[in-house]
Amino acid sequence: MAFPRPGLLRLVLRLQLGHHGRPLRRSLGVSFWDVDRDTGGKRGSKDMGLVPSIVPTLHYQDSLPRLPIPRLEDSIARYLRAQKPLLTADQFRKTETFSQDFQRGLGRELHNLLTFQDQHRQHTSYISDVWLNSYLGRRNPPAFNMNVGLAFHPDPKGEYNNQLTRATNMTVSIMRFLRAFRMCTLEPEVLHLYPERTDTDVFRRFIRWIPKPFVCPVAAMFNVYPMDMSQNFRLFGTSRLPKLGRDTLLTDERAKHLLVLRNGNFYIFNILQSNGTMIQTSEIHANLKYILSDKSTMPDFPLAYLTTEKRDTWAQLRQELLANGNQEALKKVETAIFSLCLDDLLLQDIDHFSQIMLYGNGHNRWFDKSFNLILTKDGSAAINFEHSWGDALTVLRFMKEVFRNSTEDRAVQPQQEPAATDASKAVRKLHFHLNDTLKAGIMNARANYDASVQTFSVKLVQFKQEGKSFLKQEGVSPDAMIQLAFQMAFLGLYGQVVSSYEPCSTAAFKHGRTEVIRPTSIHTKKCSLAFQEPSKHSVAELKDMLHTCSTYHVQLIKEATRGQGFDRHLLALRILADTKRGCLPNIFYDSAYSQLNHSFIFSRHLFNPMLNFGASMPIVPDGFAITYLVQDDSITFNITSCSKYNLQDFIQSLKTSLEKIVVVLKGKSITQ
Repeated sequence: MAFPRPGLLRLVLRLQLGHHGRPLRRSLGVSFWDVDRDTGGKRGSKDMGLVPSIVPTLHYQDSLPRLPIPRLEDSIARYLRAQKPLLTADQFRKTETFSQDFQRGLGRELHNLLTFQDQHRQHTSYISDVWLNSYLGRRNPPAFNMNVGLAFHPDPKGEYNNQLTRATNMTVSIMRFLRAFRMCTLEPEVLHLYPERTDTDVFRRFIRWIPKPFVCPVAAMFNVYPMDMSQNFRLFGTSRLPKLGRDTLLTDERAKHLLVLRNGNFYIFNILQSNGTMIQTSEIHANLKYILSDKSTMPDFPLAYLTTEKRDTWAQLRQELLANGNQEALKKVETAIFSLCLDDLLLQDIDHFSQIMLYGNGHNRWFDKSFNLILTKDGSAAINFEHSWGDALTVLRFMKEVFRNSTEDRAVQPQQEPAATDASKAVRKLHFHLNDTLKAGIMNARANYDASVQTFSVKLVQFKQEGKSFLKQEGVSPDAMIQLAFQMAFLGLYGQVVSSYEPCSTAAFKHGRTEVIRPTSIHTKKCSLAFQEPSKHSVAELKDMLHTCSTYHVQLIKEATRGQGFDRHLLALRILADTKRGCLPNIFYDSAYSQLNHSFIFSRHLFNPMLNFGASMPIVPDGFAITYLVQDDSITFNITSCSKYNLQDFIQSLKTSLEKIVVVLKGKSITQ
């Protein structure tokens, strides 16, 4: 097929759009959760919701660019830059020697093998299976290590925040999303750098006729960048199955039933008919009302605690469950379209909500499901999602559509009476046969869960002094200043410059997952130390350091979003060395490599107008996890810890660090 000349395509679209602007240019320098920050890009101004899309959902998927494998020399150089602020001069020389030996020797051989394998796997990315298996191989409980909690805003009409009403409306909206995705009528996830020109029906009608093999290159000519949507296939009917050594994922696209947990009891009912269409909303309403009216008390041995256990222990107990005659019941749990958790809890405060959506009460979540939709007694709603199958970008898009649809096209009204049907015939309560081994396993899991909860602390705080508008006005990246403040806070409290980790999406590439931004640098170290003794530096010097940190951090963001980090590349090489050669080279035995990967500060920048707030677990037992949302005039932080470090001390140190940064950007001196 002859491919139209780029000049002709530009001319056609300019005639249709009335384009009179500057030359179009390619730029993938966008950040992870907020595509607007640091780049000047904007999300589309028109939100399509679940209105049938002009462009088929997967129209762009086949022609997405492939995730590049960085040059080995570049990855080693970036690795050493990330190591330098964490090491003494002698330690750095040792690490540098190991790195250069690796680059000249075994590393080159492994890199060539990785490149060869990638060339023969054109349908995916070099990191897709590596990263999935990395997640599935972790043996700690996902509930306290990897799962993420994301809170919805309340329904803007307060009367709809009744538990039954909201559970029904959100369940119906989720099923509408599922149908739209499977029917390919869901709007593709696309970044428009100039939405006023391209986020229009005119552009959509144009682009839908471009043949699939060419559509992404053509879209890029107009600064339109589609995102990979392959993770949506795992969003529904998926569970992580515990196995010895490494778990597996199970996805059943034929599943027609919904799993509902209440008070530790399991209920199912078919939400799809045999022809794949959804049952009547009045039936869903009636079924959920029936479950909420069930007076069953919590079981003596609540099975869901097993999903909070260490994976190898849970794997053995799952085998025991299957051997004890629970195959059918367990299959119903694991293949359900999704898990709806109806809690009897009333919110005490916002921090209590964080606890509910992260780890709940242990007995009313199935943490192995792709996601749990959580509804408290007062109608507060949140998502807890298992991380191996997909990333927050996919879940945030899903949440945006569900929230908007459930609040703009509500299926049921408050005080509405459910259908006059016999829900007892549609709803089935699952029963499990438990022997002494299983009962003991559940009680041990419960004790371990309770012990983990005791070490956990969470606090949501808001910095109201300034926000995104002020920082951008001063010519600095908001994300760079926030990451710098994290490091300043830790240094001020504990006298250490430590490794930090910020995930960054590579969803602009086929089967992209994430790359790592390593915010700790020689620039942030120099700046953090200078702010500890501000009297030794002029305001101009401190301000110049802030701008240097910002420039370098934006460079890291751009490299990571283009697949030009080093973490994922080195991980793939390490796994190849282990599997193909049976031994690891010195670069991976180096204590500096372990130290870099022990990230005391793990952070996520979340952005979605439908998102209230989010929360993550620390990725190391003695660290902090911070999710943050940057508003125009404030910054919201949700900070979690499972360590000896005092959370309130860190919060105060973070607040002080941000205040110092703002004072200097305003051209004022820091008072000692």
